Amino acid sequence: MSTILAIDLGGTRFRAGIADPAKPEAVDAGGEWAAPQSRDDFLGLVRQQLSAHGAMRLGLGIPGLAQGTVCRWVPNLPYLDGLDLAAALPEVSIGLGNDAQLALLAEASAGAAVGLEDAMLLAIGTGIGSSVLASGRIVAGDGGAACSFGWAVADVHDPGEDVSGWLERQASGRALDAAARAIGLADGATLVRAARGRDAAAIEALTPAMQALGTALAGAVALLAPQAIILAGGVAASVDVLRPLILPALHRQLPPHLRTIDIRPGQFGPRAGLVGAAFAGAYGPNWRNGHG
Repeated sequence: MSTILAIDLGGTRFRAGIADPAKPEAVDAGGEWAAPQSRDDFLGLVRQQLSAHGAMRLGLGIPGLAQGTVCRWVPNLPYLDGLDLAAALPEVSIGLGNDAQLALLAEASAGAAVGLEDAMLLAIGTGIGSSVLASGRIVAGDGGAACSFGWAVADVHDPGEDVSGWLERQASGRALDAAARAIGLADGATLVRAARGRDAAAIEALTPAMQALGTALAGAVALLAPQAIILAGGVAASVDVLRPLILPALHRQLPPHLRTIDIRPGQFGPRAGLVGAAFAGAYGPNWRNGHG
C-alpha cells in the first residue's frame, strides 16, 4: 500500500503530512506553507509533495464544498472552484472533502466520536466549519453542502450576506478577535485565556458570542438529537471556558429530554483536519463509506 500525502488546506495555510494507510491517525507533519494563490501554484505544490514522498494517495481537506473529486465552491480560494483533482492528477487515488467533514472523519475513526452513531462537530476558526454524523455516516447532502452551520440564523431581522453566515459573524474566530479588541486585548485566544482566569470583563465580552452559538445550536440539536457536540480544531482546548457559556442558551431553547447533550473536545485538536485528510486518503474517493 502506497504512502498517503495528507493536506489540510485553509484560507491562509497549506499543511501537509505523510501517513501509512494502515495507521492514518499517526500522520507525520511534513511541512506548512502559505496557501497558494493560483490554481497552477496549488497543483505545483501538490505535485512536488507527491513526488518528494513517493505518494500515490492524496487526502485533501478544503475550506469549502467538495463533491467526489471536484472542488465546487471555496470562497477564500476561488481559483479552486470547479477543479477536478482526478482529472488534474490521474495517476493518484484521491480522497477529497470539506475540512470539517474530514475532521469528523478523524474523530469518528480514532478520536472523540469513536463508538458514537450520531454526533455534530464544530470547528471555530476564521469561519465556523461543521459536520454531522448520522446513523454512523457523515452527512453530505446535495452537492456536499450539508451542515454549513456557520449560516445558521437566530435573528429574523438580519439582512444576510453572500460570504459569511449570521452565526459566523457572531461567534467565529474573527468575531472573538473583535470582542477582544473592544476591551483592549489582542485577539480571541487572549480573550479566552483571560476568561479562564475569571477576568470579569473578558467573560462579559465572550458571553454574547457563546449565547448566539448556544441559541443556534439548539435548533441543530432538536433536529438531529446527536449524542455529543464535538468542538474541534484549536478551540478544542477552550471547551472548559466555552461550554459553561454555551449551555444556558442551549438548554433554554431545548425540551428537557434533549438537555443532556454532551459538549466535548475533539481528541486531535488542531491536527484534526490533517488526520482526517489522512483517513480520506486511505479510504479513497468513497471515503464516506470507509467509516461505519
